[in-house]
Amino acid sequence: MTWLDGRVAVITGAGRGIGASIARLLAANGGRVVVNDLGVALDGSGADSAPAKEVVDSIVAAGGDAIVDHGDVSDPDAAQALIQSAVDAWGSIDVLVNAAGILRDRMIFNMSEQEWDDVIRVHLKGHFNTTKAAANFWREQRNPDAHYRLINFTSTSGLYGAPGQPNYAAAKMGVVGFTYSCANSLARYGVTANAIAPGAATRMTESVPEGRRRTRTAGDDERSPDNVAPLVAYLAGVESDWLTGRVLGASGYDVHLYNNPEPIRTLSATQRWDVAHLGAQLERVVKPVVVRRPS
Repeated sequence: MTWLDGRVAVITGAGRGIGASIARLLAANGGRVVVNDLGVALDGSGADSAPAKEVVDSIVAAGGDAIVDHGDVSDPDAAQALIQSAVDAWGSIDVLVNAAGILRDRMIFNMSEQEWDDVIRVHLKGHFNTTKAAANFWREQRNPDAHYRLINFTSTSGLYGAPGQPNYAAAKMGVVGFTYSCANSLARYGVTANAIAPGAATRMTESVPEGRRRTRTAGDDERSPDNVAPLVAYLAGVESDWLTGRVLGASGYDVHLYNNPEPIRTLSATQRWDVAHLGAQLERVVKPVVVRRPS
């Protein structure tokens, strides 16, 4: 028996980078994987069937089970067909990994409406489309003791607010809220939902100007997408029922757990605040937490 023996996983954006690393590791650990990738350029243009096929071929050559899907996750019908392909091939979908995405970087004052819409469509609507299709299958099973897994991909671009990626940051923070909601709504059907903020050398990170990159300087092995895959593999297994509704990070050889949003200071009153009094209290109680004094 291996870690994921017989479990069926759909991985979007699995033709390259982190998605491909995840597909290979899940298959190497006994998972049956659907490798989805439209094969577009970084900005979402064009299409190429070769990357996803190459990943599938490598998995099959190593003795694993994999099939290919070239659907566009931002298309609801294609997303439904993607999930159905797993059910048709192996009778189930146990794990959905949403890793597909594109970039259209621009500062907010230069960004076009199309650049905004395209990134939101692929990332946020793409997550919605595939998850809705998988959630309908999970709900139909009516099995609260199942070990279904929703693993979404967010980004430090959203968590920290990358200045040249307002569309991408907004989409990725939308993924966080979406993950929280799914964790709460799907728990009764045996589903856990978590989000991962990865740090690795990929087409996306290499396209960011060096001065704006958050990934620390490290050797090629430490920056490999293969370092993100083990966290996904653990979450995809049956032992991770205890972990849901959280944001985790995987960067180099480090794995992080992020805080969920919660109040850290509260100002209370017995009636509506007077503006001057509220301002004084904000400066007394909140300002010391927000404004860091030079060390």
